[in-house]
Amino acid sequence: MKEVLSREEIKQRYPDEWVLVGNPETNEALEVLRGTVLHHSTDREEIYRNAIALKPNRFAVLRSGRLPESRRYIL
Repeated sequence: MKEVLSREEIKQRYPDEWVLVGNPETNEALEVLRGTVLHHSTDREEIYRNAIALKPNRFAVLRSGRLPESRRYIL
């Protein structure tokens, strides 16, 4: 079974990466508090490919650092 990490632990272990988090625990505002890291990468598309391949029941995608200023994101 994979280790459950807090959001801060995820940020520290995977700085400036996209992170696929399985079984995320969230607060009332649906902010991720903790979960298991299923995959991490600097390539956001790789994270989504892994989500499709792994087919987790519940997951969230986090950015562990600042979003690159040269890109635009629609959330």
